[in-house]
Amino acid sequence: MVEPHVVLAASDFPIWIRITHYLNLLFMFLLMRAGLQILMAHPRLYWNTSCKPGSEWLKFTRASVPTDRLYTAMDDERSISPWLALPGKEELGLGRHWHFFCATFWMLTGLVYVVLLFATGEWSRLIPTSWDIFPRAWQTALIYASFHIPPASDFRPFDPLQQLAYAGVVFLLAPFQIVTAFAMSPAVEARFPWFVKLLGGKQGARSLHFIGLALWALFGIVHITLVFVVHFQDNVRNIIVGNSPGAEQVSFTLVLVIFFGSFAVVLLIAAWASWYTLGHLRRMQHLLGAVVDPIRKLSMQRLTSKQHYKRVSSYFWTNGYPPETDEYKRLVETNFADYRLEVSGLVETPLSLSLDDLRQMSQHAQTTLHNCIQGWSGIAAWTGVPLTEVLQRCGASPRAKYLIFTSYQQGKQSFPHATHAWERPFYEALPMDQATHPQTILALEMNGKPLPIEHGAPVRLRAETYLGYKMVKWVRSIELVEEYTQFWDGQGGFREDNQYYGISAEI
Repeated sequence: MVEPHVVLAASDFPIWIRITHYLNLLFMFLLMRAGLQILMAHPRLYWNTSCKPGSEWLKFTRASVPTDRLYTAMDDERSISPWLALPGKEELGLGRHWHFFCATFWMLTGLVYVVLLFATGEWSRLIPTSWDIFPRAWQTALIYASFHIPPASDFRPFDPLQQLAYAGVVFLLAPFQIVTAFAMSPAVEARFPWFVKLLGGKQGARSLHFIGLALWALFGIVHITLVFVVHFQDNVRNIIVGNSPGAEQVSFTLVLVIFFGSFAVVLLIAAWASWYTLGHLRRMQHLLGAVVDPIRKLSMQRLTSKQHYKRVSSYFWTNGYPPETDEYKRLVETNFADYRLEVSGLVETPLSLSLDDLRQMSQHAQTTLHNCIQGWSGIAAWTGVPLTEVLQRCGASPRAKYLIFTSYQQGKQSFPHATHAWERPFYEALPMDQATHPQTILALEMNGKPLPIEHGAPVRLRAETYLGYKMVKWVRSIELVEEYTQFWDGQGGFREDNQYYGISAEI
């Protein structure tokens, strides 16, 4: 009988496999933790785009949505421990930064792995080449189910069940996660709405992405368990030192130290990531954004919305409470008869537009999907003035690169935790190339009726390739500027200033 370690040692794990395997472990662990942070921002999963409370198939909150008062999506967000999520607490903005940062390097690691897999011929040990692997895998599953270990001769270097599982994870589950992730991008959804519909809409993609996360976690638990249970010594030696010359001379004690030490490093990096991020919020916003933002600009910024849905949602979440200033209350009392939209900055002709002025301009109607950064969605019909017409009337200067939209709403109605910014107005910066998109409008109506107060009356911005936090409600003024850094904390918007969201709102 051939000894198990002889059979296993005949199939080495090249160093590039070991390195990419370890990097995959690191980035997947961080991705999962950041994914939990994002999930708890709207801890409900649906199979319908409307996200009507009570229609979720799974939820991670005991909260019920009251019907006797205004309840916003921000009220539904749940804090999560930094021991579980990255970075933890209610830091959705930085959770998304970490998620996209890790996703970038996870995909790069996977690309390197797949290229080398085929370039070196190592694919043959992973990809099945005969249909008989399926009955052999079934027999292997029966052996595991009986709490026995398959014979060492079945490992080449994997047993049939392992080979199928690994091939499935690499060539099915990983692409599945990438596809469902892109289907949740507002820019991709706006440009290719047919693609999102194939996955059951935005919420179908979100639910499928969560199921993929659960499958990754299950695979990881089973995979690590089998490393310890099945031929542990040979497995660990192959993982750590491979079958290179002199590898047999390395003591198993040292191999164990390196093996468990590598796991400790992953845990230490994960702990450091949460601790350092929560202690240096602004710094990490900039450091992670330096990687994420250029990728976003390269891949997403030029996508133009081509949405045209036929039905509106039966329910549409609100986010943020209406303005409470005396000025806004007086406007409400007069049905906005005295409302003026001020347009200033780098323009030839400053404007002061009443609602009647706006209604007399050309009107554009669109039925589009709203994507909130927290995860919920909703379809509504919007009618309003194309922003390009306002820009033509004011004579936008070629120097103007951004539009600063300022709201009647103050910080305390938008994000009560930002106590240092309670009295500041809510604002957001919109790049000029987004302002000139065909479906970027100043909405005056929602679903065929005047804009409701809770959804931004009398005027709200609609920028359909962006996340919802950029679509300023209760618009008071528009200022054209060359740079946005001179406004408040200089990050490009109230959410960016106070919740560390990214300026990259398409992703």
